[in-house]
Amino acid sequence: MIENWELFLFPYNQAAKEWKVKLRGIRDEFQQLDEHSPIEFVTSRIKSIDSIKEKIKRRNIAPDRLTEDMEDICGLRIMCPFLDDIHEVVNILRRRNDIDIVSERDYVNNEKESGYRSYHIIFRYPLQLIDGQRDILVEIQIRTLAMNFWATLEHSLNYKHPNAFPAEVHQRLQAASETAFKLDEEMSKIRNELVKDAEKDQSKGEEK
Repeated sequence: MIENWELFLFPYNQAAKEWKVKLRGIRDEFQQLDEHSPIEFVTSRIKSIDSIKEKIKRRNIAPDRLTEDMEDICGLRIMCPFLDDIHEVVNILRRRNDIDIVSERDYVNNEKESGYRSYHIIFRYPLQLIDGQRDILVEIQIRTLAMNFWATLEHSLNYKHPNAFPAEVHQRLQAASETAFKLDEEMSKIRNELVKDAEKDQSKGEEK
């Protein structure tokens, strides 16, 4: 088992700090160009030691395989204003040359049985340390504000009442998730219509 957890987690903390700066830089660049930013805000978290130990036991992970078999020790979350923004952020990450994407999971269009929706990307990040390069696995969850609202409250309820959801409550949570997704779809439609109307008005003005 790990003897010095602070030392073990240091690279993950460093990777999270660097990626918060990178992602906020993407948002700031859109704002400098006076364009809509697909990133509203970014948060990060490093998995707690107790959570790591629990997952090691539950998944029977060998200590020498921890850095490879546990992909979510370093986690970031990107909140997007609109549904279409999720795909734009995914494409931005795919085009970067400072990461190696390991896997993608689309829980936006293929939500989990609980109703959870988000887009997950696991990538390998070459972190530069004083003794050389260290490849760190990073998980990024990309979701809308509505998806995050549902997921945050569902997690809070599940944390306070573990394994206690009766079937009726489970169905209501699924229905709430579907309502949030319909809200996302409607807000995206409204935005797209407004953008098209603005483009038409601009085109007419140029023709005069």
